[in-house]
Amino acid sequence: MQKYFMFKELGTNYRREFIGGVTTFLAMAYILVVNPLTLTLSSIPDLPDALRMDYGAVFVATALAAAIGSIIMGLLGKFPIALAPGMGLNAFFAYTIVLGSGIPWQHALGAVFISGVFFFLLTLTGLREKLINAIPIELKHAVGAGIGLYITFIGLQSAGIVVNNDATLVGLGDLSAGPTLLAIFGIIVTVIMMTRGINGAVFFGMIITVIVGMIFNLIETPDKIVDSVPSIAPTFGAAFSSLGDSSFYTMTMLGIILTLLFVDFFDNAGTLVAVANQAGMIKDNKLPRAGRALLADSVATTVGAVLGTSTTTSYIESSAGVAAGARTGFASLVTAALFILSLFFFPLLSVVTSAVTAPALIIVGALMVGSLGKIEWTKFEVAVPAFLTMIAMPLTYSIATGIAIGFIFYPITMIVKGRMKEIHPIMYFFFVIFILYFLFL
Repeated sequence: MQKYFMFKELGTNYRREFIGGVTTFLAMAYILVVNPLTLTLSSIPDLPDALRMDYGAVFVATALAAAIGSIIMGLLGKFPIALAPGMGLNAFFAYTIVLGSGIPWQHALGAVFISGVFFFLLTLTGLREKLINAIPIELKHAVGAGIGLYITFIGLQSAGIVVNNDATLVGLGDLSAGPTLLAIFGIIVTVIMMTRGINGAVFFGMIITVIVGMIFNLIETPDKIVDSVPSIAPTFGAAFSSLGDSSFYTMTMLGIILTLLFVDFFDNAGTLVAVANQAGMIKDNKLPRAGRALLADSVATTVGAVLGTSTTTSYIESSAGVAAGARTGFASLVTAALFILSLFFFPLLSVVTSAVTAPALIIVGALMVGSLGKIEWTKFEVAVPAFLTMIAMPLTYSIATGIAIGFIFYPITMIVKGRMKEIHPIMYFFFVIFILYFLFL
C-alpha cells in the first residue's frame, strides 16, 4: 500500500493521510445535507410532489456517489482529492432545470448521465483538455465567481434574509423571525471559525446551529441517531427511464447537457490544479496523471446520475485535507469510507433545516468569489464579459444565461480592441452556439 501510493517519495505516512482524509470529509460533509435539500427543492413551498425527488434516496445517492468518486480518484488518480455532487451544479439541476424550466427530475438525471458519458469520451480522446485550454482564463474565473454569487443568493433566500419585493424585485426579510435569526447566528459562527482557520468550519457551524435551534425549539429533536439505510429505489435508474421518452430529445435538453458539460469543465479542472499546486505536485506547469483524474470525475458523474444525484465533481474542500498533511490517494480512500459510514446516520438529517444549510451556501459562495482577484479588471475588453458572466447568473437565476452572455461579449470586445489574434478559434464556435441558445431556447 505504501509503495503503491509512494509514501516515501512524497514524504507522508498513514497517520498524515488518515488525518488528511478525515479533515477533507469534515470540510465537505455538509453536502450530505445540502444536496438532498437542494435537489428536493425543500425551500420551495406548495410544489407538486412530482417535481420533488425522494429525500432519503437522494441522501443515499449523494453518499454513494461521493464514496465511489473518491475511491476512483484515490486508486486511479492517486490524488488526495475527494469528489461529491457539486455545489452550483446541484442548484442548476434543481432551480434552473426542474423548477425554472419545469423539466421532470428524471429527465434532468438523464441529462447528467449523458454529460458524464460525453465527459468520459472527451477525456479518452484528450479533447477535454483542449476545450478547457481554449477558454480564456478570465472567463474561467468569472464563471466560478458567478456560481458563487448564485449559490449565495439561494442561501440568502433560504434563510429568509432576502425576500421578494414587488417594488424592487428583492428586499430585506423579517430579521426578527426565528428561523432567520437562527440562520444569521449560523453565518456568524461559521465566519468566525473560518476566519480562525478551523478545519471543517462549515460542518461544525452547521452542528452548532442545529444545537442552538433545538435549545430554542426552532428545530425538533430527533428520536434516534442511527437507523437503517433509506431506500435508493425511488431514484436509482430513473435516468434511463427518461432516455426512452421522446420528449427528452429537444433543443432545450441539448442546451442543458452542454451547460452541464461546460460548468463541470471548470469545476473539475480548477480544483485539480488548485489542490495539486497546494500539495506541490505540479512540475513544469504540468499535472501528472491529469488524464486519470479527469477520468475519475467523468465516471463518478455517470455513476452518480444512475444512483440519483446531480453532477459529481472534485471538491475544493480537499485543500483542507492537503493542509492537514494529505499527499496521496490514500486520504481519498479514508474520506470515501467515512461517506459510507454516514449512510447509517440518516435520522440526524431531520434536524437540518434550510436555516441550518443557508450559512453553508453563503460561505461556499464567498469562497468561490475569491477567483475575482485573478481577473485583469483594468482591461475593459476583459472586464466587461467577465462582469456580465458573473452578474447575470444570480440576476437571471441561471448559470447557463451568465455563461452565454459572457461568451458572446468576449469575442466582440476583443475584436474591437484589436486583439482578435488572441481569441482561440473554439471561442467563435461558442459564440455561435450561445447566439443560437438565446434565439431558440
